[in-house]
Amino acid sequence: MAGHESRKWMILVATIWIQAFTGTNFDFSAYSSELKAVLGISQVQLNYLATASDLGKALGWSSGLALMYMPLWSVMFVAAFMGLFGYGIQWLVLLDLISLPYFVVCFLCLLAGCSITWFNTVCFVLCIKNFPSNRPLALALTVSFNGVSAALYNLAAISINPSSTQVYLLLNAFIPFITSLAALVPILRQPPVNPLPSDAIKHEQLIFVVLNFLAVITGLYLLFVHSTDSSTARVIFAGAILLLVLPLGIPGIIYARDWSHHKIFSSFTLEGSGFLLVDADDLEFHKELSRENSQITVTSYGDGPTLTLSLTRIIGAGGASDEGCCGKIMGKDQLFMLGEEHKAGLLVKRLDFWLYYLAYFCGGTIGLVYSNNLGQIAQSLGHSSMTSTLITLYSSFSFFGRLLSAAPDFIRPKLYFARTGWLAIALIPTPIAFFLVAASGKEVALQAGTALIGLSSGFIFAAAVSITSELFGPKSVGVNHNILITNIPIGSLVYGFLAALIYDNNATFSIQMMTDSAVCMGRKCYLSTFLWWGCLALLGLISSVLLFLRTRTAYDRFEQNRRTNLLD
Repeated sequence: MAGHESRKWMILVATIWIQAFTGTNFDFSAYSSELKAVLGISQVQLNYLATASDLGKALGWSSGLALMYMPLWSVMFVAAFMGLFGYGIQWLVLLDLISLPYFVVCFLCLLAGCSITWFNTVCFVLCIKNFPSNRPLALALTVSFNGVSAALYNLAAISINPSSTQVYLLLNAFIPFITSLAALVPILRQPPVNPLPSDAIKHEQLIFVVLNFLAVITGLYLLFVHSTDSSTARVIFAGAILLLVLPLGIPGIIYARDWSHHKIFSSFTLEGSGFLLVDADDLEFHKELSRENSQITVTSYGDGPTLTLSLTRIIGAGGASDEGCCGKIMGKDQLFMLGEEHKAGLLVKRLDFWLYYLAYFCGGTIGLVYSNNLGQIAQSLGHSSMTSTLITLYSSFSFFGRLLSAAPDFIRPKLYFARTGWLAIALIPTPIAFFLVAASGKEVALQAGTALIGLSSGFIFAAAVSITSELFGPKSVGVNHNILITNIPIGSLVYGFLAALIYDNNATFSIQMMTDSAVCMGRKCYLSTFLWWGCLALLGLISSVLLFLRTRTAYDRFEQNRRTNLLD
């Protein structure tokens, strides 16, 4: 049994490694300027390459199809080979060893983007299978590490050659493959899943608290400890690797002190805490929701207790609270209970879905497009040497944003607030950041704006699946969330095209690396873009506030009934 427990935690560490080293899309801005120059393309064409990478994420459903016919380890290596091929060939293009048509490079970007979603699927399956009682906690922890990928790759690149951007593509090609080899043994030696008693479940929960604390330390280390010197960067990178390996010893230490910590388990309650990140099985507060009856059956997964919550569903007159003249508008087609299943046809008819879609489209997606343009933004403002620093800032704060998305669950016993309300709060930094960088082209403003955008977008990415599950049903979350994230390639195309048009209109024609390339210098290159993005981010904020106002009644009613039944 002890051996089984050890192997289970090794699998968790393996998924952390996979997530930490497969967020390869976040360092696109590190080499995008050189790729643009080598290919001799415009900013608009460069934007299409970023869009192709994001479009690859929309093909993530293919990994689920592959799992129906292939073992998990083979799906992981297919993902590794897609990245190896996609990024490896681009590396050869950047070295000018081969020459490829533009549309082939687009396909390579698409393939590289698809590999990321396949890796994500592998991680989700591992967490769901090996942590049936605490799978939301496992998913929340591992998904957060995807945010530090760019910071890790930046350190690795500086360690090899601080003056070369080509090395990023080489690392993108080989590190995920090497990581897959390291994760292979734990995956092949997965232990059988045995039901856990309630005290063992609480034991696991405390381990996850400790692991989250270690994750915060890792994020702070990557944020504040950095260097442009190759020798120093190697030492710092080694320290980062040590922090990623360190979790292997933590479960053993906690298990060895199980009896001495028994009182901590009994006093530290995590009931009702959930990081609802993937699908129906990740919802701890409910499993079966009736659309017709007044009873909701709430099942706690694993061996936890089953709760039955009584919920009166009010439809029609009086269902929405009339607060002034806007009451009827706010109450139109309003959700009255959480978790009601929505098929795709019903989903697209819901006003709440489109408010949610717009909030994501003008929030997290616009932040992702900003990160794709960091290379050109820094170059245009005369801060080319800051590109790696900005990438690290965005990556680190995106990581902290993902971790913060779990905070509402930890403080839930003392302070309850609808998750859609937290979404609205998370969107506030984005318009502030864009207006800040538009008002000033100084280094401090650019760094502060990048940090705020990373924090905001990271929170949104991590919280999105939970919100989708709660609002539109846990059983339909797979399909519904894929519909939601169609906004990523659309936003990448629209926002990137807007920025590229403004950039090219202000660009001057120059010769770089023996290749014709249009380069724009000065604040004018992105000033209008930042203002447009800031206004669109405000639109997303307004949409999220409306979503919160329309859904808070359902959230409050559910929480009130949950607490009432916990006291019974």
